[in-house]
Amino acid sequence: MATVIDRRVPLRSAPNLRDLGGLPADGGLVRTRAVYRSATLARLEGDDLEAFRRLGVATVYDLRTAGERIASPDRLPDGVKLVGLDVLADSTTDVAAGVGQLASDPAALAASLGEGRGVALMRDSYRNIVSLPSALAAYRSFYLDLIDPVRSGAALFHCTTGKDRTGWAAASLLLLLGVSEEDVRADYLETNADLLPALQPLLAVAAAKGVDTQLLLPVLGVRREYLEAAIEEARTRFGSVEGYATEGLGLDTSDLEALRRRFVVHSGR
Repeated sequence: MATVIDRRVPLRSAPNLRDLGGLPADGGLVRTRAVYRSATLARLEGDDLEAFRRLGVATVYDLRTAGERIASPDRLPDGVKLVGLDVLADSTTDVAAGVGQLASDPAALAASLGEGRGVALMRDSYRNIVSLPSALAAYRSFYLDLIDPVRSGAALFHCTTGKDRTGWAAASLLLLLGVSEEDVRADYLETNADLLPALQPLLAVAAAKGVDTQLLLPVLGVRREYLEAAIEEARTRFGSVEGYATEGLGLDTSDLEALRRRFVVHSGR
């Protein structure tokens, strides 16, 4: 049975934000208040900005494309380091990067997903997120910076909706820390409860424009089969998720040990 822990940080202007800590990991628990995931921080404002500051996040990893970052730059408290990591730089048509069209052009997004293409496109997107050269470079930089002994404070990573590029970052990190696949899937699927309500106003606007919102649903939420496509891609190309880290990302055993030392708290410590 998956471990049920409420790790959400409810900020109106920064949806789908939660602490990855507290989950059972290899020989202990994932450290709390050390690493967070979220959707875009481009609209962070007001009291939410102060609440965010209190989380102690000192480094934000933005997994969006350069175009997404330029169009909607993050709004962060002073002093927070921002690291741009373009996971999908080598893909010009990836649906994960196109979800932002929900606000700007929902009709075009829906048209691209007709005839049941949404689910297939999402599975392809997750394979890209694992295997594209730009994705491998981005996630390598992400992991190396996470374990950099000079880095202090908590870390947060995000993309636009915090579910696909962010979903793989969270899933791969938790798996490498020794969290069970069942708990990793549960964290991944939590996005459906945390994100979809925040998208309802945009869906209502799309519906008012005559858009069939049923076409949009496969790309606005997450499904177990999407994460399975990513895990299968890692196993097919690199033998395992750990092989993905070592062969795909070029991390070594000492890097993985440093990752576990930093983010897993063992009993008795």
